[in-house]
Formats: sequence, structure tokens, C-alpha cells
Amino acid sequence: MALKGADILKKLPKTNCKECGFPTCFAFAMKIATGGAKVEDCPHISPESKAELEAELSPPIKLVTIGAGANALVVGEEEVMFRHEKTFFHEPGIAILISDKEAEEEIDRKLKKISGFDFERIGQKLKVNLLALSYDSGEKAKYEALVRKAVETTEMAFVLICCDTDVLFSAAALCAARKPLVYPIGKENLSAAIPRLKELKVPAGVYGKGLDEVIEVASALRNAGIEEMVLDSGPKNMLEGVRDNTLIRRSALKKGFRPLGYPTITFPCFMYKDKLKESLAAAAFMTKYAGIIVLSQPDEHFLLPLLVYRFNIYSDPRRPMTVEEKVYEVSNPDENSPILITTNYALDFFIVSGAIEEAGLPAYLCIKNTEGLGVLASWTSGKFNGEAIAAFFAKYSVEKKVKHRKLIIPGVAKKLKDELEEDLPGWEIVLGPNEASDIPKFLSEEWKQ
Repeated sequence: MALKGADILKKLPKTNCKECGFPTCFAFAMKIATGGAKVEDCPHISPESKAELEAELSPPIKLVTIGAGANALVVGEEEVMFRHEKTFFHEPGIAILISDKEAEEEIDRKLKKISGFDFERIGQKLKVNLLALSYDSGEKAKYEALVRKAVETTEMAFVLICCDTDVLFSAAALCAARKPLVYPIGKENLSAAIPRLKELKVPAGVYGKGLDEVIEVASALRNAGIEEMVLDSGPKNMLEGVRDNTLIRRSALKKGFRPLGYPTITFPCFMYKDKLKESLAAAAFMTKYAGIIVLSQPDEHFLLPLLVYRFNIYSDPRRPMTVEEKVYEVSNPDENSPILITTNYALDFFIVSGAIEEAGLPAYLCIKNTEGLGVLASWTSGKFNGEAIAAFFAKYSVEKKVKHRKLIIPGVAKKLKDELEEDLPGWEIVLGPNEASDIPKFLSEEWKQ
């Protein structure tokens, strides 16, 4: 739970010295509570009080990094139970399971497919984040060979799944620079794991048979100075997983219970043999509240709906999705191609650009920055009027792209036509269809004529 200004004030020196830049200690405390100042800005606070406040002010859910560099996955540090309250910040990582018992050809196929898979949506790359490398053969050399191959052929981060503690940390040492998640760390191997976790500086995948055991193991790791971990309470199905993830999130956010203040990891790949049920469980865990989701399928038909769903859940509901302002070239237009214009609201862009592609007629699509507002809302607010569009044409030298002087505007913006005829002298303003679905027919009939 967030500390209030009055609680923070109790641990400040109350000298009102103003050296922190605020007129009183109370004003300083209130600023700390809202994130506008830091505890260390107080020059007279005691070391004990400073340490206590910093611990109490730290995020209720620990930020955990798995992997290194551009391919690192960052999970945790969430602040709300429900997306509409604020937003979710760090989307769950999707891991694909690869067993060391699989044939070499199958392993090679999966590694190539997973590392090369990505999909673009509204300017964002959607991709798999992790390889979950599982020790199933009982042969240490075989597992280490799998880990080496993954290191050599991909840049991805890893989850190492191995119930033999010696083999687990031997494999972790091979890829320690990638900062793999080592799993499972439970009651049985806790004592042996702690020194190796400290030595390799890798995050721990805590496993317990229920929440009580998870708390016991996580508390022992915290007391040993190990802070980066993810939690698995061992649910057997989707219902148990949603229940445990919700209890963990609520305990951390609402009760400030630190031993459960970590992201979770879930394994739909082990819960269900039916791939549709596995996919359904994965979608449920994205909503409630997994940090990592381990799946069995590298098939794009299985992954793509989940990646898009994750993208939608972890977009900020307070801000409309937008695309970059510029002149987009759809299907390699030339000097005779039509020019259309709309707003940078992402839905407008993708519907209109898709309709142009469907028409099979190359075109220039002008996207005007309206801060994510649609056509009518941006027109009434002055972000998509004649003057603004004329300035856009001048900025991007639109007239140099074509020989003609015709601009197609959205049919719903009839009042914009008169403004543009005044602000873009010499241009013919053509009123397009009201619905984007009619653009293919409009272009094929009206423009070609």
C-alpha cells in the first residue's frame, strides 16, 4: 500500500530547514508520497529512517529482469489490480517450451522459427520473449548441448527448467551472461541453490506446493539477500492459476505483503494437452496476472492471437493508440496516384490503409497528427481543419509527390471541404465515402474515371 504524507513525516527530522527545496518537512513528505521527490533529498534524515522509508516506498511488486541487452524481458512493478484504474505496465513474457528429448531436427526447427518470429501491429513488434529449455532426458550432456545451441543460434533470454540442482546451475553457468531464470527453486533444493544464485546473479523461479510453501521459500531467499524471483504456486489448471495469481497480486498491492511482491510464472503447456484449452488458459493468465507464460506451440496460428491480445491488454487505456505523422506510401504509388488524408488515430490508419490495399490501387495516405482523435473530434478541436492540413502539406511537400492536384478527404468531414478549398488554393477537394469499407469501390470507380 502507498505511504501517505503523514506517515512519511513521522520519519523526517521535522526541522523545516528548507534545504530539500520545500518550505516545510510536511510539504516535502507530501511530495515524496506523490513521487515528486526522493528521500535522499533530505540532508538531515537518519540512516535508519532513510532505510526504512526507502524499503516502504519501494514498489509493492518487485521489478525483475530476465535476459540481457535488447532482448531482456522486464516484468513486475505493477501498481493496480484492474487495467482501467491506471494501466498495466510490463506485459507478460511468452516462453516456448523446448525439451532436450526432442530430435535435433525438431529443436533446430523450433529455434529458427521462434527467434525469427515477429509481427508488427501499430508500429510495435509483437514477438516471443523467452525460450523455456526443459531437462527431460536425464542426461546432463544432452541438456547442456541444448543450452549451448540456444546461446549460439539465438539472442533470446532463457527459462531453465531442471529438477536436478547440479545440472540446473551447471547449465545456468553456460549462459549466465544472458541472465536466465532458473527453475524450480523450492524447499528441497533451497540450501544448495542460495550460494549458486548469489554467485551467478541470476533470478530464481520459486516453486511451492501452494501459497504457504511459496511464501516460505520466497522469505528465505529474501533473507539471504536474493531479490529477483518469480513465483509459481503449482496450480493444476486455469481456475487454480487465476485464483493464485489474484491472491498474490492482491496480497502485494492491497496488503503490502512483501514475500508475495513478485511476478508469477505459469505453465499452460503442462496443464492441458488440448491446444485450444492451453490457449484459453494463456489468455486468462495474461489478464490475471502472470509475469511469464510458458507455452508448447511455436505455431504462428496459435501465437498470433495471443500476442495481439497481450498487446491490447497492455496498451494504456488512458491514451488512444496512434501512428506516426507522415505521408505513407501504400503499394508503391507514383506521380499519378491518388492522395487521401485521415487522422493518426491508429484505427483510422489501419482501416483506411487496408482498404487502399484491398482496392489494388497504389496511393499516398497522409496521416495528420491529431493526438489520437478521430476525424470529427479532431476537426471540432482544430487539429484537423483547413489551416492544419495546409500546414501539413507544406511541411511534407505533398504537392511534389504527384502531378495532379486532387485530395480525397473522409466523407464524414463535409464541412472540412470548404475550409480546404480556401486554405489549399489550386487543389480540388474530393469528398470520399463515409465508410472506409467503401473506399475500394470508390477508388476503382471514381478515381480511375
